[in-house]
Amino acid sequence: MKIGLAGIGKLGAAMMTHWHKSNLSIGIFHPDRSKAEQFAEKFPNAHPLTDNEMRQMDIILLALPAGKVISFMDSIIQENSSIAFINMATALPTKRITERFPFCKVFGLKYMGHSRDLMENGKGLFITEDHLPAPIQDLFRPLGEIIKDSEERVTEVNKLATYFAVTTAVEIEYELTGKGYHPAYIKRAIASLAPEVIRAYSEGALGHFAKEIVKEIQESNKKSC
Repeated sequence: MKIGLAGIGKLGAAMMTHWHKSNLSIGIFHPDRSKAEQFAEKFPNAHPLTDNEMRQMDIILLALPAGKVISFMDSIIQENSSIAFINMATALPTKRITERFPFCKVFGLKYMGHSRDLMENGKGLFITEDHLPAPIQDLFRPLGEIIKDSEERVTEVNKLATYFAVTTAVEIEYELTGKGYHPAYIKRAIASLAPEVIRAYSEGALGHFAKEIVKEIQESNKKSC
């Protein structure tokens, strides 16, 4: 299968990191050829593609901002195109693409999480409403797990997680500032301590001190119900 990646931002780089480890050959496209070449230098399994070469791909991953997906497809698609497109833009429902290009094969596959986490840790989580062909499932196997669910679920979870993460950061900053702690301590608490405690909680690896705090919170929640 000839695979092309349109979009060499944070998500594109995160996916390439793990495809490189699996030695999967991926074609890279960017309208600025020099940027595509610079990106490909980081990954020996990557090779820059021209517009015409991109049109010869079997699968094209659209790791582009939502506002650029339609215009990119307009520039690539030719009559009787057999390319399978993978829409990864969280803010662009796949239905809108299929309405615009009813003659194309378009699959929605959205990443739930932060691209930095995917790059550093792998084991990503991808959501799709579609029955994905085996080659696409195989392509994403090195990246993590695929769950069948509504695309809207990705937006809902991302918004909730972002809201509570920002709320936590603001509250930590407010409390420590009010107690007169050094700015370096406040920065460390937000950038390192809190994220690592949350990660440990998700993995069931909290230390004794943190577990006691969890018990206190749980007991408090029971009393307030």
